[in-house]
Amino acid sequence: MKITIASSCFVLATILTPAAAFAGDADSDRAHPMTFVADSVITTKVKAKLADEKMGSLARIGVDTDAKGAVVLSGTARTQKEADMAVSIARATEGVTSVTSTIQVKKDD
Repeated sequence: MKITIASSCFVLATILTPAAAFAGDADSDRAHPMTFVADSVITTKVKAKLADEKMGSLARIGVDTDAKGAVVLSGTARTQKEADMAVSIARATEGVTSVTSTIQVKKDD
């Protein structure tokens, strides 16, 4: 009887181990320090280039870099031209593989 229970537990553990491994953090590549540093460097480069343009609304644009150089721009811009410029600047930055923009155009009141 004890052998049957022990065997059943062993088989169950063997079956569930891969499921437990896949249930880990989906963003596991960020656990490695060098990936985090590379993402931070890209974010800093994009923010610096936006600041160099000296347009007030570009300061209200947030930059986040996901895994493998995917940049997400968020926030507000005064005109569509400024929003497009931010996307263009991000795309031209070294290390950026893709750019997603959720920038909203809002004129100052």
